[in-house]
Amino acid sequence: MNFSEVFKQSNQLCKVSPDGKYLATCVQYRLVVRDVATLQILQLYTCLDQVSHMEWSSDSQFILCAMYKRGLVQVWSLEQPDWHCKIDEGSIGLVASRWSPDGRHVLNTTEFSLRITVWSLCTKAVSYIKYPKACQKGLDFSRDGCYMALAERRDCKDYVSIFVCDDWHLLRHFETETQDLAGVEWSPNGCVLAVWESCLEYKVLLYSLDGRLLSTYSAYEWSLGIKSVSWSPSSQFLAIGSYDEMVRILNHITWKTVAQFQHPSSINNTKAVVYKEVEKRPAVSEDLSIHNISMGSTLFSTQSKYEIFLPPVHLPVVKPDPERANPKIGISSLAFSSDSRYLATKNGGFQVQSLSWHSSGDSLILLGKDHLCLCYMETEQEDK
Repeated sequence: MNFSEVFKQSNQLCKVSPDGKYLATCVQYRLVVRDVATLQILQLYTCLDQVSHMEWSSDSQFILCAMYKRGLVQVWSLEQPDWHCKIDEGSIGLVASRWSPDGRHVLNTTEFSLRITVWSLCTKAVSYIKYPKACQKGLDFSRDGCYMALAERRDCKDYVSIFVCDDWHLLRHFETETQDLAGVEWSPNGCVLAVWESCLEYKVLLYSLDGRLLSTYSAYEWSLGIKSVSWSPSSQFLAIGSYDEMVRILNHITWKTVAQFQHPSSINNTKAVVYKEVEKRPAVSEDLSIHNISMGSTLFSTQSKYEIFLPPVHLPVVKPDPERANPKIGISSLAFSSDSRYLATKNGGFQVQSLSWHSSGDSLILLGKDHLCLCYMETEQEDK
């Protein structure tokens, strides 16, 4: 496993383009686009304010930068650096912005989730969708980009509406058996829609496209429940991360558990490969003179590398404060590799803010609070 140098970024805004060729990072109000192979800077854009959200279009030709405080969205073109688009939501405000699957429409969610505005970059047409629910993941597109599932809240009840992305007309609308719906997610093959409850209850519901309830899964009761959900690219497995620090894998035939993974503080498996960051400081010479120190000197900088540790390995555990809200416990991130062979998870309050796989499936992107690392999987160690 090899690691790149550390690059600056702000607000964990770092994403690889869908084609796997470019890496975009935001540093305050600047957008930096790098080549993934060489990590050299290709384009540098300047936004009107500090960027709150950044997202690639599906064809890797455009980059969306949202500035929620000012209610603005700027769109940049990679092929035509001089071209750009600015969307101003005005006094109604802006809390979320994202691309449609075709990469030519921008969906903006206004403050208090009053509506979703769909802006077309080609025709400049505008469409409005009412009653979106403010939740963890209330909107998701099918893999083929033809349909959009939207969680809604009407008359104190949860609903799911399915829209056609061509002209944004309503196709299906059905009520869900949830008390407080927290998210919806399409299976990659577009046949099943996963719906789950808020963290107060462990409950996952699987619906067909016509609104039929296929199955319901609940691992336990009377405790904090689901924290993250992710489909495998093959649609054969559904991974569920919960507050009990376990990942449960459901199969797509019976919707029963086929595997469970714990996150113990001690790793005793002899086949496991553990990488630990080791910091090193340069030695200071006794005859060092202040005149020999230049502004660009790395004398007092800390260098680090990752060494392989053999099991057993004891991981540092930080117990959350029960008196504080939103405790840093449970599985907060799940990411399948492109071939569905590997599953990366993040448990508890580790320094890694988010994780995602490169499109090739051979490298894992670890995003820290103020840094970024690329981890490359070595083919000769795949069996480990």
